[in-house]
Amino acid sequence: MTMIFELRTYTAAEGRLDVLHATFRNHILGFFKQHGMTSVGYFAPQDTPLSSNTLIYVISHESREAAKKNWDEFRADPEWQKVAADSQKNGPIVTKVESVFADATDYSPLK
Repeated sequence: MTMIFELRTYTAAEGRLDVLHATFRNHILGFFKQHGMTSVGYFAPQDTPLSSNTLIYVISHESREAAKKNWDEFRADPEWQKVAADSQKNGPIVTKVESVFADATDYSPLK
């Protein structure tokens, strides 16, 4: 089965990168799995300025249609909505989200 990959880059609000990492570490990975998203990798940039405010990750889906369904179900999940509200009680943790869908090349070890 061919998977599609989604590369996502989150820019954290000032001083909130630790909260973003904790939310992923403690909650989001489980929700992703529950909603059909496969975690491929999570990355913290080494160099400034990105090291102070950026999380980059790759997940995979069965198709673009599945990705839409997965995200819609994730966002509608009442348990996720509670976690999201709790994580933002002191203000937003993310100021910008970028998403790029990609196919693995024929020479990629990830297919």
